[in-house]
Amino acid sequence: MRSREVTALLRKEFRELAGARAMLFVAAAIGPLVAHAYQTAVAAFAEASGAGGGAAALSQGLSPLDGIVAPTFGAYATAATLLFPFVAIRIVSAEKESGAHALALQAAPNAGVIVGIKFLALLGAWLLLWLPGLAALAFWHHAGGHLAAPETLGVLLGHLLRGALVSALGMACAAVTESGASAAVLALAVTIGGWALDFAATVQGGWVAEVARFTPDAALRTFERGEIDANIVAVTVLAVMMLLAVSSLWLDPARPRAVRRRRLALLAMMMLVGGPAAGRLRHSWDVSEDRRNSFDASDVRALGAITEPLHIEVHLGAADPRLADLERDVFRKLRRTVPRVSITYAAQTSTGLFEGAGRGYGEVWYELGGARVMSRSSVPAIVLETIYALAHITPPPPVAVAYPGYPARLNVPAWQLVFLLALWPLCVGGLYVVPRRITSS
Repeated sequence: MRSREVTALLRKEFRELAGARAMLFVAAAIGPLVAHAYQTAVAAFAEASGAGGGAAALSQGLSPLDGIVAPTFGAYATAATLLFPFVAIRIVSAEKESGAHALALQAAPNAGVIVGIKFLALLGAWLLLWLPGLAALAFWHHAGGHLAAPETLGVLLGHLLRGALVSALGMACAAVTESGASAAVLALAVTIGGWALDFAATVQGGWVAEVARFTPDAALRTFERGEIDANIVAVTVLAVMMLLAVSSLWLDPARPRAVRRRRLALLAMMMLVGGPAAGRLRHSWDVSEDRRNSFDASDVRALGAITEPLHIEVHLGAADPRLADLERDVFRKLRRTVPRVSITYAAQTSTGLFEGAGRGYGEVWYELGGARVMSRSSVPAIVLETIYALAHITPPPPVAVAYPGYPARLNVPAWQLVFLLALWPLCVGGLYVVPRRITSS
C-alpha cells in the first residue's frame, strides 16, 4: 500500500473523529476537568508553601511533580478510564454496523492496515486532547512555578502509554462484539477487573501484587512518582500489540470463525509467555529531580558492586504499613541498584498474623553468599547496614545532595479558568458546528 493511500485513509479517520459527537463531548469535557484539577493543585501547593499566613511545610517536600504535574494530568487518567475508550469503540463499531468497514477493506490490503491507521488516528486525537493540560503547565511555568523537564516528560510518557492501551482496548472490544453497547459493557468490565486486581493486591499481596503492578492505574502511578520501568513499558506495549492483533483478526471477514478462535488462543498463549518475560526486565530510570527512587550516590556505587545473589524473605502482611515503607524506601531502590536481587513474600494473608507455624511475623530475612541474618527494621539506613555486613562491605560515607524544594504561593488568574472552562469548550463546539453550516449552505 502506497504512502499516499495511507495518508488519505489517515486523513479520513481524523475527519471522522473530528466530527464524531463522542469525540467532541470528550474534548469539551477535558477543559473543565483540567481546570478543576489545576486550580485545586495550585491552591494546595500554595497552602503548603505558607500562603494565607499558615505555616509552610518543609521546602524539601514541595515538589512540583507531586503538587502540580501529576494532579493536573490526573484529569487525563479520569478521561482515559471513563471517556476515551468509548471514542475508540465508536470508531470501529460505527463502521461495522453501517457496513462501511467492508468498503474500507477494498481500499486496503488487509484488516491489519485499517486497524493500524485507526489506532494512529486515535493516538493523534489523544495527544490533541493534551492541549488544555499542557496549557495549564505553561500557565504555571509562566507565573514563576518550577517544572523539571525529565520528570514532567516521564508523566507524559505514562499518559501516552495509558492512551495507547485504552485505544487498543476499545478497538478490540468493538471488534469482538456485535454492537457498540456490548463493546462498552466489555470495556467497562475490563476496567473494573483492573480495579479489583489493584484492591486485591493491597489486601493479599504476594504474586497478586506483582501482577497488579502492570494494571493501568498502578503503572501510571509509577510514572507519576518519577520512575520509568522498562518492564512496565514493555508489558504495556506488548498488551497494545496483542489487542491490535485481536482487532485485525476479528475484523477480517475472510477468516472463518474457527480460524479466528484458534489464532485468538495462540495470541493468548503468546501473551502468557511474553508477558512474564517482559515483566522480568530490570532496567529502570529515576527521572525525579529529588532522586526519590534512588539511594544515596555512594550507596548506589557500593550496592552495585555486589555480584552475588541477594535474597530477601519478608514475613509481613500486605496491609502492614511496615511493608509499604520497605517497598517504597528500600525494596524498590534495591531492585534498581543490586544486580541480582529477589524478594519473597512469605505472608499469604493481609495481616499474616494467624498463619501456620514458621518464622515469626514481622521478620525480614536477608541472605547473601550463604549467610543469613534477620531484621525487623524498616528503616533504610538499618537495612543497608545489614546488607553491607552480609557482603563484608564497609558502609560508605553519605554524600547526599539536599533537594531544595520549590515553594510557590501562586494563584490561578481568572483568565486562565475562563480559557479552560469556557473558551476551550467553545472552540471544540466550533469544530462541530462550523463545518456543518458550510456544508448545508
